[in-house]
Amino acid sequence: MATIEIDDDVYEALQLPEAERSSAMKRELAVSLYARDVLSFGKARALAGLSKREFQRLLGEREIPRHYGERELEEDIEYAE
Repeated sequence: MATIEIDDDVYEALQLPEAERSSAMKRELAVSLYARDVLSFGKARALAGLSKREFQRLLGEREIPRHYGERELEEDIEYAE
């Protein structure tokens, strides 16, 4: 598993309970990378640790359109098998 280093002062500045910080940062990174088309829906959803429905809801709340191309189709087919 890869890790990302974040300065302690930045991490402590997050205005979230400590128990929620890691998951919140993963969700934010996943949404940002998906919106920039750097990660597919499936990989971004996995990074966020959310179900398909939960991640779709999060994208909807942020008004981020769903990308659906050949890569996503392949992931859906693989998932369905």
